Amino acid sequence: MIKAMYTAGTGMNAQQIVIDNIANNLANISTNGFKQGQASFQDLVYLNLREPGALSSQGQQVPTGLQIGAGSGINAITKLFTQGTLTNTGNALDIAINGNGFLQVTLPDGETRYTRDGSLRLNSVGNLVNTNGYLISPQVTIPQTAVSVSIASDGTVSVVNAGATNSSTILGQLTLATFINPAGLGADGLNLYEETASSGTPTLSTPGLNGAGLLQEGYLEGSNVDVVGGLVALIVAQRAYEFNTRVITVSDNMLDTTAQLIH
Repeated sequence: MIKAMYTAGTGMNAQQIVIDNIANNLANISTNGFKQGQASFQDLVYLNLREPGALSSQGQQVPTGLQIGAGSGINAITKLFTQGTLTNTGNALDIAINGNGFLQVTLPDGETRYTRDGSLRLNSVGNLVNTNGYLISPQVTIPQTAVSVSIASDGTVSVVNAGATNSSTILGQLTLATFINPAGLGADGLNLYEETASSGTPTLSTPGLNGAGLLQEGYLEGSNVDVVGGLVALIVAQRAYEFNTRVITVSDNMLDTTAQLIH
């Protein structure tokens, strides 16, 4: 009965982590490029009172064993990198990645991070930056003489300058980073991911080549959170949590009954 309490406790703890994950998913419904996390469970170690295939006291091989589990735990929370909905913003500096890949962001300390959030802006000297002011890599600088900016589907950045409105000038090209295991990326917050040993090293490609997606100017990729699925999972987790508390209550009552018998 004491073991049942500990086992139910592991279930309660696992469901609490599920609730935390669902809460994070639902809180980021409106976050550009957000990818929802999916929790997966695993059963814990077993107490083997009798191994499967062991011999009984009569010398017969038993067809099944006698194994008591120790409960459940969260095995992983996996980011699902399915495509989010593309929304037209009309802003020429907004770009959505239609397909695989990440934009590269350079932090103030020189380290590189990766993002699906394509809401780009210009800083005080005309560099393309994200909404937190971090430089987009490869770095592209828009001159003050530019009257319009265009980002092609292959990442080519070009401008039309004042006094030469009949022609455009190419300033640079954005590239996309792809990973063999994007689910292995570390989430840093601020819509940024970092490379890890699990993700593998990035492959930098021109958009549209080597499996990288295309850029869509004037659009932003929304969150891929499944609201209906999240609410259903929320109800299931709540019920599972309640069931485990019921196990603890029943075990406690049985212990109380046993104690009364002793006295």
